[in-house]
Amino acid sequence: MPAVEIRNALTIDVEDYFQVSAFAPHIARSDWDQRECRIERNVERILELLAGHETKATFFTLGWIAERYPQLVRTIVAEGHELASHGYGHQRVSDLSEPEFRADIERAKAILEDLSSSAVLGYRAPSFSIGAGNLWALDCLARAGYRYSSSIYPIRHDHYGMPDAPRFAHRVNGGLLEIPATTLRVLNRNLPSSGGGYFRLLPYAVSRWMLQQVNSVDGQTAIFYFHPWEIDVGQPRVAGIGVRTRFRHYVNIGRMEARLQQLLVDFAWGRMDQIFLDRMGAADAVRH
Repeated sequence: MPAVEIRNALTIDVEDYFQVSAFAPHIARSDWDQRECRIERNVERILELLAGHETKATFFTLGWIAERYPQLVRTIVAEGHELASHGYGHQRVSDLSEPEFRADIERAKAILEDLSSSAVLGYRAPSFSIGAGNLWALDCLARAGYRYSSSIYPIRHDHYGMPDAPRFAHRVNGGLLEIPATTLRVLNRNLPSSGGGYFRLLPYAVSRWMLQQVNSVDGQTAIFYFHPWEIDVGQPRVAGIGVRTRFRHYVNIGRMEARLQQLLVDFAWGRMDQIFLDRMGAADAVRH
């Protein structure tokens, strides 16, 4: 167990394998409806896993998925988890104009709230695609009624990242709370410590140590994320992808579920809204 008992935020990006940004050159968006969709069985397995450990989480869900699987959305909420937005069609914010982005986040929020009969307060950009070049997106989120974003990854990466961004939760444009993906500061560099492909690639002991350092040394809540397809060893293999993309997507998928089981034992977890919005609301009340 961590030296300091801190409740960390467990998050799931609800998208299917064929919607991964790295596959976009190989799978046309117009073909999505013809692909075998495996999201229901994978999310149901995740819900069983969380229930077995009495753990609540935040599900950043695509509007596209919610429209096609409304009962899945209702089940997530009925089981006590937070429903948040991953946008509508999993388009990188960096590929959208400001009007296109506004339309995407407003559409997704409306769909999710209508299906769940609950307020959607959080948003995560596909592929952490908000950075130095499109910080206007944070204003759009605030105006659309979102209260927090988890869309900036303060690392260097070939597809995303804003390495000079603050590492921990902070207020940004319009009073929005930005909650960055977790990093560990080592030798003046931020190392990714939030889950996803890094969690599958690194030995579990390394990932656990990094999260423990954030809890015990920084004294901060960690944000962990993963995708339903990362526990799906039977997902169809996508043809024609490059070696790097193939490695990143499929590495150690067969070990992922067992590692998640251990992660739920080794740390305390909760929902983004309850950890951050409740805490920040209390802090604001004290200041005023």
